[in-house]
Amino acid sequence: MQTHFDTIIIGGGPGGLAAAYSLAEQQSVLVVENDLWGGTCPNRGCDPKKMLYSAVEALDNQQALQTNGLVGTSAINWSELMAFKRSYTQQIPTGTLNGLQHAGIQTVTGTAHFSDTQTLQINGGTYTANHFIIATGQTPTLPTIEGHDLLQTSNEFLDLDRLPEKVAFIGGGYIAIELANIAVTAGAEVHIIQHNERILRDFPEALTHKLVTSLQEKGIHFHFDTDVTTITQTSNQLTLSNQANFKLTVDAAFAAMGRKPNIDQLALEKAGVTANQHGIQVNDHLMSSNPRVFAIGDVVDRVQPKLTPVAGFEGRYVANQLLAKKTAPITYPLIPHTVYASPQISQVGVSVATAQAAPSQYRINQQTVTNWYTFNRIQESDAMVITIFDNQTNQLVGAAAYTTIAEELINYFTNLIKHQTTATELTDTIYNYPSPASDLKYYY
Repeated sequence: MQTHFDTIIIGGGPGGLAAAYSLAEQQSVLVVENDLWGGTCPNRGCDPKKMLYSAVEALDNQQALQTNGLVGTSAINWSELMAFKRSYTQQIPTGTLNGLQHAGIQTVTGTAHFSDTQTLQINGGTYTANHFIIATGQTPTLPTIEGHDLLQTSNEFLDLDRLPEKVAFIGGGYIAIELANIAVTAGAEVHIIQHNERILRDFPEALTHKLVTSLQEKGIHFHFDTDVTTITQTSNQLTLSNQANFKLTVDAAFAAMGRKPNIDQLALEKAGVTANQHGIQVNDHLMSSNPRVFAIGDVVDRVQPKLTPVAGFEGRYVANQLLAKKTAPITYPLIPHTVYASPQISQVGVSVATAQAAPSQYRINQQTVTNWYTFNRIQESDAMVITIFDNQTNQLVGAAAYTTIAEELINYFTNLIKHQTTATELTDTIYNYPSPASDLKYYY
């Protein structure tokens, strides 16, 4: 097999694949993967999560319309829902590998580590390249507490054969919230244990408070200002406790306390690549401290949200750098972000916190839209949309939404911000009516 390549990509997920396909027509490319081909998102991340969430959405919509035209509600059959999810995920690794090979891209399944600045060791073989792209992503973290080995993570939750009757999630980020929402809707007793009083700290507090109330009404038990220090097993159950008399016995517990970069096995020091606990450090061209080595996706230490589309964007950017199609520093587009709970929370652009801290620069328009036709039609019990405008230009620069259709709205707002659409232009645009798009002019 060929052992020298123009570019070797470590990681066969969305970022690595975007780079590989962009390079393949003009370069010799090798992609190395030591886990599931396709990466976290389609195998054990955003894609399977949203397939499970599809049943949650259906039940939420049914419940909202009870006594308003619908009689009776469905129930989630976990085994059938999991079979539906697996019908998608089981095809991903083989399909990904076949696609790469069909495009003439070489592949190796194994763990790569650097032996010097331009050499990798993989499965006992030696491989060299002119350039390397590290796209190894992140993996769930476990807390350093007694009994941490009894905890499971999102990886296991998204492939459970049977949903436990009573479950706990340690953490208050989007993974904990999304999975807890799926579990409670499917019939489990659900507890969320959070070390402070906030969930989803990157989202507007006014909206996260609303979400806590909504999830409590669904049956989720929140334990705020609580740390778990010990986990013990008795028979088939786990007991989570601390020294402040907190004690909770559940059938399963899941750590949702963030993720860490997958760099431990790379031997980055031998390649002269600098990294820290947040990931590989890169410059504004995504180049590491070794000019031969670039890093993209969730493994990078950067402020942008660690999302699949961002990894793909970075993969294409680095490919264009290596092909000399682009030489400018990377400039990120708007990055919308949604938490798939009940309801959803989405945001894009200038954040509410940033706008609140600079009232002379920004104007905030917060609207309760529950009684608008769009939301009344689907009997939303509480919906809110926040839009943020630049005081000098009066242009829309940010938005956040709390509604079952937040992901749709935030995509509209993303385009409006990108194209600097004015209120007059919206008024002069005819959208299908009645629809969420036909409401857009009323958010200005």
